[in-house]
Amino acid sequence: MIWLTWRQHRKQALYTLLAFVALAALLVPIGLAMRSTFSDLGLTDCASQLARADVAQTTRETCDAGFHRFSNQYGSLNLIAVLLITLPVLIGLFWGAPLVAREVEQGTHRFVWTQGVGRNRWALVKFGMVGGTVLLLSIGYGLGMSWWVEPLTQTAQEGRLGVIVFDLQGIVPIGYTLFAVALGIFAGTVWKRMLPAMGITLAGFIGVRAAVELLARPHYQAPRTRTFPIEGDGPLADGRGDWILTQGIRNPDGTMIAEDTRIQCPSGGKGPDGRVCGAELGLEPGAYNWQLYQPADRFWLFQSIETGVFVALAVLLLYLAVRRVRRIA
Repeated sequence: MIWLTWRQHRKQALYTLLAFVALAALLVPIGLAMRSTFSDLGLTDCASQLARADVAQTTRETCDAGFHRFSNQYGSLNLIAVLLITLPVLIGLFWGAPLVAREVEQGTHRFVWTQGVGRNRWALVKFGMVGGTVLLLSIGYGLGMSWWVEPLTQTAQEGRLGVIVFDLQGIVPIGYTLFAVALGIFAGTVWKRMLPAMGITLAGFIGVRAAVELLARPHYQAPRTRTFPIEGDGPLADGRGDWILTQGIRNPDGTMIAEDTRIQCPSGGKGPDGRVCGAELGLEPGAYNWQLYQPADRFWLFQSIETGVFVALAVLLLYLAVRRVRRIA
C-alpha cells in the first residue's frame, strides 16, 4: 500500500518540489539583497537601539530615515508577500482535495478495497504519507519565509505581529498547511468530485482564516492599554513592534474624542499662533492619548496558540474523513 501510494503521487511530489526550488531561486537573491541593504544602512543597530525607551532623539530620527529609505526600496515586496500567503491553500487544493475525491470520481477505490486492503488501512496510509510530506514542506516553508521576511518586519512599525508578516513566518504556516490539506481531504469524502471539493476547500480555508485572524487573534490574551500626554517636546510613544488594535484621544473622564489618531502639542498647550492646541477637537485640560495593543513579546505565544488551533482542526477533519471513508459505497 505504501508503494502504491508513492507511485500514485510521485509526479505530484516531483512537481511540488520543483515549484519550491523555483520559488527559492527567486526569493533567495531578493532576501540576500534586502539583508545587504539593511546592513549597509546601519539598520541592524537601529533595530536594537529603538527597542530601548531612552534612545536619543537624533538616533531615532536617523534610524527612522534609514527605515524610510529601506521601505521605499523594498516596499513593493509586500505584493509578493500577499501571494506567498496563498501557498498553504494551494497545497490543500492540489494535495488534499484530490486525495479521496479523484479516487471515488474515477472509481479506482473499488479496485483497491477489493484487493485485501481495508478502508481504514487505505485511509491511514494515504493520509499519513501525504500528511508527512506536507509537514516537511510546511516546515521548510516556515523557516524560509522567516528568514526572507525578517528585514521587512524589522522596518515595519507593527513588527512581527503585523498583518501578513505574522502569517508568513514562524510555525503558523505548519498549522495553515495541515489544516488546508485536511480540509481538502474531508471535502473530497463529502462531495466525492474533485472540482467541487477544491471549491469547498478554497472557500472554507479563506473563511476560517479570516475568522481566526479578525475575531480570535486579537483576543488570544487580554490586550494592554497605554496612555501618554498630549503635551511634550519629545517624540510620541510609538511602541515599535507592538500590534496597535485601536487608539485615540480621550478626555480626562475617558470619553473618546477622536479615534484612530494621536496628537502632540508643544509644552504649554498652545501653538505658534497662540491658539490652544486641540481646541477644535473639544479637548479638555488633562486630555491624553490612548492605545489598546498587544505587546511585541507575545509573538511566539500567539504563534503557538494559532498553530495549535489549526492543527486541532486538521486532526478533527482527518478523523471525520476516516469515518466518511467507511461509508463510501
